[in-house]
Amino acid sequence: MSIINDNIKSLSAREVKIISDLEFKQKYYFSRDDIKHFFENQSKLNYTIHRLITKKRIIKLNRNKYYLIPIKARTGKWSDNSFIIADEIFNGANYYIGGWAAANYWRLTDQIPFKIEVYTNKRNGRLKILSNTFIFRKTTPKRIKNAVTKKINNHPFKILSKKEAQKWMKSRE
Repeated sequence: MSIINDNIKSLSAREVKIISDLEFKQKYYFSRDDIKHFFENQSKLNYTIHRLITKKRIIKLNRNKYYLIPIKARTGKWSDNSFIIADEIFNGANYYIGGWAAANYWRLTDQIPFKIEVYTNKRNGRLKILSNTFIFRKTTPKRIKNAVTKKINNHPFKILSKKEAQKWMKSRE
């Protein structure tokens, strides 16, 4: 007797092959170039990416970067560190994490943020990826250069400096 979860849509042999290959290489953030060798033409590549998004096995982060939901996530639910996701959305440039997330990172508050504020000169608005809500706010290139680079799980990300986070906290009082 097999138990089938209705939340998981079946994957084709090619889709399983692609997901397995990416998982084997531990490449959870990938671009079209990483999987194009599986396809004869661009049309089939586009269709497969569309189908994997529909089946909730990959999530589009930006124009050319995707996040893989691994096969071991049986129910299709998966999460990664929100700081790493933010870094991958912006390809490691022109952003920094600020607000309550930065204050919590520097242990200036015990409040765990529900939303991650990302300051950038590229975009405004909100985006929900996996279980994380990102709020994008505009800032100047000068302020972006003042951010510090830290690492989480051996992955670099940019965050508001501790000194600037303390100033931000004082402005909230």
